[in-house]
Amino acid sequence: MNKRIGLVGLAAIALIAAPLRAEAAPDELQHGLDEVVRTAGVGAQVEVHDRGQVWRGRSGVAEVGTKRKVPLDGYFRIGSVTKTFLATVALQLVAEKRLRLDDPVSKWFPGIEGVTVRQLMNHTSGLYDVLHTLPRPPEPEFYANRYRTWTADELIQRALVNPPTDKPGVAYKYSNTNYLLLGEIVEQVTGKSYDRQIERRIIRPLDLEHTSLPGTSPRIPEPHAHGYVPNPDKTLLDYTTMNPSVFGAAGEMISTTHDLDRFMTALLGGRLLPPYLLKQMKTPGTEGGHYGLGLAWIDTPCGIRAYGNDGDALAYQAWSFSTPDLRRRVSLVLTPNFASDSDDVVDPYLDKAFCANGVPKNGY
Repeated sequence: MNKRIGLVGLAAIALIAAPLRAEAAPDELQHGLDEVVRTAGVGAQVEVHDRGQVWRGRSGVAEVGTKRKVPLDGYFRIGSVTKTFLATVALQLVAEKRLRLDDPVSKWFPGIEGVTVRQLMNHTSGLYDVLHTLPRPPEPEFYANRYRTWTADELIQRALVNPPTDKPGVAYKYSNTNYLLLGEIVEQVTGKSYDRQIERRIIRPLDLEHTSLPGTSPRIPEPHAHGYVPNPDKTLLDYTTMNPSVFGAAGEMISTTHDLDRFMTALLGGRLLPPYLLKQMKTPGTEGGHYGLGLAWIDTPCGIRAYGNDGDALAYQAWSFSTPDLRRRVSLVLTPNFASDSDDVVDPYLDKAFCANGVPKNGY
């Protein structure tokens, strides 16, 4: 997750009413993207919207050892941006009075006491993050698990054998376990799996033709850049194909920068949720916290606040953010090279993209 991500109440929107300031010349967007790739990536693509203008840029290569350009319309794994889709579905169920934010999770999982649906969504449940139970590179078991199918129950149980990190509602602590549970709750409430609900409620109504929930399918549609993870010897292993069930409801989705922008525009524009629930989505779980109900924010040096989310899917890292008035929007994907922390270079790039006065009229 982005280190700066957080969330405040709807009243804070007034703080970003000031016009965009010319903190960066438009051509710096391409130079900045080149710097992101030079420092932390194999390749990157970005889509920037500014008051009716659109710029799509790319840098680096689509595959190590080639000169093939990163596709501007490429598919990629969006990681935890999936959580924003799932949270939107859960809040639609709240609007339909089929689910309450203060429902106890024990209603569906009797062994989990004192935790509410709201606390799952804003990461204040205190439940141990399943991610910390899974092997990571360069552990041999990580590579052996590449095409293994994981069930939600299996992943949840791996997490729950560990003690909670805090009492429910006390502190923000990011945990993928929360959204694995939320996916199961959506299924219990509706009788349909969370992926079916995301497709029915979001993907089809918004015509997100390039967005999917792959389940256990290891492949990414064409075109796409290749994604990599580090080998034990620090070289890069092509990890484009892998079984995404290890991410499940917490991060399995595939999309494009265009579709992510379309989704964030619809969400923040009020097309998917009533105003009172969009306000809830923008409310942090703890005072001065950093995350709402599946939605996060970033503040830039020029005084602009942008809402959205980011995601890490091992070989792909994604960011999608928008100002509340939808005038400035940025969706970016990086295939990291693990030479440095990508947040350290992507954060300044997002600052530049949101603070620049205008974008180039033509990309590549």
